[in-house]
Amino acid sequence: MTLVHSSRSDVRRDGSVVTVRLSGDWGVRDGVPAVGDVEVALSDPTPATKIVYEAGDLGRWDSALLAYLLRVSAAARGRGVLEDRDGLPQGVRGLIRLAEAVPKKDVASEASSATPFVVRVGLSTIQATRGFETMLAFIGEVAMALLRWIRGKARYRRSDLLLAVQRAGIEAMPIVALVNFLMGVILAFVGAIQLQQFGAGIYVANLVGVGMVRDIAALMTGIVMSGRSGAAYAAEIGSMQVNEEIDALTTAGMSPIDFLVLPRLLALVFMMPLLVIYADFVSMLGGMLVAVTMLEQSFTAYVLQSVGAVNLSHVIAGMVKATTYGAIVAMAGCLRGLQSGRSSLDVGAAATSAVVTAIVLIIAAAGVFAMVSYILGI
Repeated sequence: MTLVHSSRSDVRRDGSVVTVRLSGDWGVRDGVPAVGDVEVALSDPTPATKIVYEAGDLGRWDSALLAYLLRVSAAARGRGVLEDRDGLPQGVRGLIRLAEAVPKKDVASEASSATPFVVRVGLSTIQATRGFETMLAFIGEVAMALLRWIRGKARYRRSDLLLAVQRAGIEAMPIVALVNFLMGVILAFVGAIQLQQFGAGIYVANLVGVGMVRDIAALMTGIVMSGRSGAAYAAEIGSMQVNEEIDALTTAGMSPIDFLVLPRLLALVFMMPLLVIYADFVSMLGGMLVAVTMLEQSFTAYVLQSVGAVNLSHVIAGMVKATTYGAIVAMAGCLRGLQSGRSSLDVGAAATSAVVTAIVLIIAAAGVFAMVSYILGI
C-alpha cells in the first residue's frame, strides 16, 4: 500500500486499484493541485488497472475541482487505466461528461495540415457554382410569384405591402434628397471649374441635368437603398430564420416567397422610379446653387438650359435603371435573409452580404446599361 498526501486530495493504492479521496473546499483562488502523486501511484511499483474516487468529505467546489479531475482522467487514459466515477457527486460527473464531449481544438495540427492550393481552388469553384445555382433558383421562384401576383393568386398581406411602400418610399426621401443634392453640387462644382476655362459655364446645367437624370441619380439612389432597405430586408428575414418563423410559414402551407419576398420586391420596384424623379429635381437644385452662386448665372437661364438639355429619352433611361436597381436591391436582401443561419451573428453577416451583393450587382448592371446604350446609340 502506498499513501501520498496532497492539500485536498489523498491518493491511496491497494493492489492494482488507486483510490483518490477528495475532501475540503476546492476553489480557483487556492489553485489546482498537481497530479504528480496520482501519476506515481498509477505506475509504482507496477501499472495500476483501475482508479476510483471518494468524495464523502468534499465541501464547496468550483472549476478548480473539475480541472484537477480532468488532469487525473488524462493521466489515467494515457496509461490505459479504467476510471470509476461513481464516487463523485452527480453534478461533477455531468460537468466532466460535458467537458469531454467537446474535443479540444488542435490549432497546430490544423495549421500543419494546410489544404493544397489546387484543392482550395476546386472547393471555391464548387461553392461559387452552387451559389450561382441558388441565385438562379431564387430568381425563378420570384418570377413565379410575380406571375401569381399578376393573376391575383399570390398569398400575402396587403398591409405588409403598404408598410414596405412607406418604408421604401416616404421614409427614404430625406437620405435620398441629401445624397443626390450633394452629388448635384459636386458634379456642378467639378464641371464649373473646367467649363469656365472655355467660357462655357452655362453648360453646367447640361452636365448636371443629363448626368443625374440619365445615370447618376438612379445609381446613387440604388446604392443608398441597398444600404438602407436591402440590409433591413436581410436582417428582418434573417431574424425570422432564427425564430423559426419561416419554418412555421412553410409548415402552414404558405410560400415564404409570396408572403415575405413579394411585398418587399413590389415596394422597391414601385417606389424606386418615384424616388429617382425626386432625386433628379433635388440634384438639379444642387447644381443650380453652384451655378447661381459661383458662376453668377440667373435662375431663369439655368432652368431654361436644363429644360433644353434633358429630354424624354433621358428620363425613360433613368426610370428603367431605377426599376432594375430596385429589383436588385430587394432580391439581394431577401435572398441573403433566406440564406441566413440561425444565430445573431449569422443575421449580421446576412445583412452585410446583402449590401455588398446589391452594390456589386448595381455597378455591374450600370456597366451593362452603358454598353447597351452605346451600341444602340441612345
